[in-house]
Amino acid sequence: MSKATRLLISSIGVLGFIGASCGSDSSDSADAPTTVPAVSGDIVVFAASSLTESFTEIANAFKVENLDANVVLTFAGSGDLVTQIGEGAPADVFASADDANMTKLTDAGEAAGEPVSIATNTMEIIVEKGNPKGITGVADLAEPDLLVVLCADTVPCGKSAAKVLEDAAVTVTPVSLEDKVKGVVTKVTAGEADAGIVYVSDVNAAGDTASGVEIPADINVINNYPVVVTKEAANPFGAQTFIDFVGSDAGQAIMAKYGFLAP
Repeated sequence: MSKATRLLISSIGVLGFIGASCGSDSSDSADAPTTVPAVSGDIVVFAASSLTESFTEIANAFKVENLDANVVLTFAGSGDLVTQIGEGAPADVFASADDANMTKLTDAGEAAGEPVSIATNTMEIIVEKGNPKGITGVADLAEPDLLVVLCADTVPCGKSAAKVLEDAAVTVTPVSLEDKVKGVVTKVTAGEADAGIVYVSDVNAAGDTASGVEIPADINVINNYPVVVTKEAANPFGAQTFIDFVGSDAGQAIMAKYGFLAP
């Protein structure tokens, strides 16, 4: 074999080795798992007060899966939360009890993206444990000797209660108007009122401290619960990860546990 032939064969062998090596690197790269950034730091969540129990449990479940993250929850009336965010209060996530207040937030340019629905909710009459007044429906709330407490019509639960009463053609004179739904629950469970109109989820969350009286579907209201990452979020990745968790099977199971319906 000539020297030129030997050099040619040697060159082909080297090229083949390089080609095989390159192919192996490409395959290994394709098979390598994608690295998912870890969720860490505080995730500040501003949420409607009717989400208190469900979001508290969801935050605990989220923490189990994201040990380096810390969900900081603030609950209040949806309108108050929008005002606070507009005034510069630090929040990564805003969860509203209605579309109207979410629209206020987005119209003000305070949302980082499009809101998504995480649940719906309906209304129910909350009464003292065991229903000692024997309330059977919305019409009974008009009884003059009955102490009824409602949410103010400036918050979602108040607007929904007003719509229920309007559809039922019932006039009620409340003994007080609360700025958030938990105020109604507290007045009834503390014995300061005989009845109120709240979300089904709030009656469920009250457990054995109160009872509920169903409101028929034809006069009831369905509230949508939208959530969004805020424009000024300090932890936008954590915020979106939390929202995704609420919408996951695990998060939705917790929402359903408290009486929320699917979005």
